Amino acid sequence: MTRLKDKRIYLYILVFFIISIANLYNAKYLNELYKYYYIKQIIWYIVGFITMIFFSKRNVNHIFKYAKLFYYVLNVLLLYLLLFGSSINNIRAWISIGPINFQPSEFMKLALTLVLIKVLCSKDKKIIKLIKMTFYTLIPSILVFLEPDTGAVIFYLLTFIIMLFFLKLKWFYYFFFFLLGAFLITGFIYLYIFNQDLLIKIMGTSFFYRVDRFINFRTNNYQLDLALISIFSVPFIRNGFNNISLYIPEGATDFIFAFSIGNFGFILGLIIIILYALFILYINNILRKNHHKKTNYLLVSFNLMFGIQVLINILMNIGLVPIIGITLPFLSYGGSSMLFYFLYLGLILSLATTSDSNMNKNNFHMDMLD
Repeated sequence: MTRLKDKRIYLYILVFFIISIANLYNAKYLNELYKYYYIKQIIWYIVGFITMIFFSKRNVNHIFKYAKLFYYVLNVLLLYLLLFGSSINNIRAWISIGPINFQPSEFMKLALTLVLIKVLCSKDKKIIKLIKMTFYTLIPSILVFLEPDTGAVIFYLLTFIIMLFFLKLKWFYYFFFFLLGAFLITGFIYLYIFNQDLLIKIMGTSFFYRVDRFINFRTNNYQLDLALISIFSVPFIRNGFNNISLYIPEGATDFIFAFSIGNFGFILGLIIIILYALFILYINNILRKNHHKKTNYLLVSFNLMFGIQVLINILMNIGLVPIIGITLPFLSYGGSSMLFYFLYLGLILSLATTSDSNMNKNNFHMDMLD
C-alpha cells in the first residue's frame, strides 16, 4: 500500500476552499442570513481539516471496533429528531447545540458504511450477511425518510447496493432484487398515473405531494429557472466580487454550482468539474495500490458516494434531475456535510499512509471485524 508520498490531496482541498469562500463571500447579496456564511465556512474548514488529520493518525481497527456504537447512537438521534426535533423548512433533520446545527443523517452515511463492511467481512453465511445488511440499512432509511430527507436515503440505499455486489451472491438473488424493484416501481407508476386517490390512501397526502414535486420538478420551478439563467447567460469569464449576476434561492447551498458560474463565468464551472474529476481519480489511484478487502470496500464506497453526489448536484443545477436537497461537497455551505467528508478522508489517509507490514503488526485481519 502507498505511503501517500503524493500530497496532492492538500492542494485539492485548498482549491475547494478558495472557490467555496469566494462564492460564500458573495452570498451576502443573496440573503441577509448568508452575511457571515463565508466566515462560518472558514471555521468549518479549519475544524474539518483538524478532524481529518486527527483520524488520519488513528488505527483503523479502532474505528471499525466502535462502528456499531456510532451507528446506534446516530439512530437514537434520528428517532429523537422525529419525536422532538424542530422543523426547519418542513424538515426535522438538525439538532441545535448553541449556534451549531448538527445533522445526524450526514454522519449516518459513514456509520452505515462501516457497519456494512463489518458485516461483509464477518464469518457469517452469505444469506445471514444479506439479512443483517438489509436490517442495518432499513432502520436509518425509514427514520430519515420520515424527516423527510430524500437525498440521504438515496445514499443509504446506494451504499447497500455497493456492498451487495461485494457480497457476491448467486445470480438469482440479484435477479430477485431486480424483479422486486421493477415490480414496486411499476406498481407505483401505475397508481400515480391511473389511481392517485388509492396512492394517497396508501402512502398519505404528504408523501404524494413530495413525489408529485419530484416528478414535475421542471414545472413552474422559480429556483431552477433562475439557476439556468445564471448558468447560460453569463460570459466565459466574469469578475463577480461584490457584484452577483442574478439572485438564486439556496445559492449558498444546493445551487452553489450555478451561483459560482454566475459569479465568475462559465470557466469556473469547467474548473469545478475538472477539479472533482481529478480528485476522484486521485482516490481511485489509492484504491488501485491497496490490497486489503476492508480498505477497498471503504475506498470504493467513498469514491462512488462522492462522485454520485457531485453528479446529482450538478445535474440538479442544470435541470436534468429533480431537486432533492443534495449539496456540492466542499463547496456548498454546511458543517455536517463538511465534517462528514473530512472524517471520511481522514480514514482514507490513515489507510493510505499505513504500509502492509505495519498493518500486519497491528493485526489488521478480517477476523478483527467480527
